[in-house]
Amino acid sequence: MTTSEGRGTPAAPAGPAWFMANELLAFVVEVAALAALAWWGFVTGEGVAARWLLGIGAPAVAALVWGMFAAPRARFRPPLAGVLLVKAVVLGGGVYAVHAVGHSVTAVFFGVVVVVNTGVAETFRRRLSGGAAD
Repeated sequence: MTTSEGRGTPAAPAGPAWFMANELLAFVVEVAALAALAWWGFVTGEGVAARWLLGIGAPAVAALVWGMFAAPRARFRPPLAGVLLVKAVVLGGGVYAVHAVGHSVTAVFFGVVVVVNTGVAETFRRRLSGGAAD
């Protein structure tokens, strides 16, 4: 963790307050997508074993793919198009999961939040980092 002025206190997050609020919203959206995939899995599967497999497996696979390719400290860093593809699959899967369990209006709202939040986050991450494709 970086410190301010060489002391033991954490440095303030970089960027304007609205940007930091959008980053927090991005994290909440990511967790909500994983929760939606789990919810879908637990109500979709035929039989107890399938429900458990889908309820735990779907979000686990999504989190693994996210961590490998789309997370800020991802092991592999594809170009922006690859990162956006991973985000579209995982977050879009979360939106679909909400729809599939019977909450279409909530899914539309969640989808709009995902698109706007991801667009703002990716655009301004690059601007604040000097255009680097991180």
